[in-house]
Amino acid sequence: MKVLLLKDPKDKDSGPDPYTEELGSYNLEATLIPVLSFEFTSLDSLFEKLSHPECYGGLVFTSPRALEAIKICLKEKSKKEAWSKSLKQMWNIKPTYVVGKATASLVEEIGLVPQGEMAGNAEKLAEYICSREKPNSSALLFPCGALKREVLPTVLREKGIPLESLTVYQTAQHPDLQESLSSYFSQQGIPASIVFFSPSGVKFCLQHIQKLSGDLINQVKFAAIGPSTAKALRDAGVAVSCTAGSPTAQDLAAAIHTALQPPNC
Repeated sequence: MKVLLLKDPKDKDSGPDPYTEELGSYNLEATLIPVLSFEFTSLDSLFEKLSHPECYGGLVFTSPRALEAIKICLKEKSKKEAWSKSLKQMWNIKPTYVVGKATASLVEEIGLVPQGEMAGNAEKLAEYICSREKPNSSALLFPCGALKREVLPTVLREKGIPLESLTVYQTAQHPDLQESLSSYFSQQGIPASIVFFSPSGVKFCLQHIQKLSGDLINQVKFAAIGPSTAKALRDAGVAVSCTAGSPTAQDLAAAIHTALQPPNC
């Protein structure tokens, strides 16, 4: 059976994509279609803030893109040297809070130690942070996207935990999205399952998928990587067949495998 994954392929240099690999272990044929494109912004301001760890109580990352913004900064020789010589060690005295394994692994790549990765979503990470941080302490630095959800900032604000957000990337529809979807449906037909990885993906893809599927759309099992994406699908009137228990390839593949079983199994 075929599964359509609405996400970017993993960087080719770092091996096969874990989602296609994990689904393959269930004999599911997965195809990746990139949905989003990203424009990085405020990188000078980001590194300026990273250059003053003494002003902050720690870091918060809820998206791999925020780490990509830092990695772009560190391509510059002088900034890379400053990071390696002192800044990295100074930040490592403080907590680096993250959602999910993908973000955690990118945190490790820049030399920091992630914590809270098993929280799985922004709501649970906010609870985790609140259990460890004291009200009115130094602000946590939160590099984020322009479309960030307000759940984490709201929860922290209500608990009196300061958070300084900095928008470091803008999200837009991938320029080839509609063409890629049309090509997939004409060549592969209607997939058994379609997986959404973000509310933005729902916004940019759903109408086109509904049009391409026509009357056969009721045959498709719609899956979500997490609760916020599942909510976006339900808000758009779509029945969600499964949501990954945590945002990992293993949990998503297991959930899809279960959802695709015949009713009598």
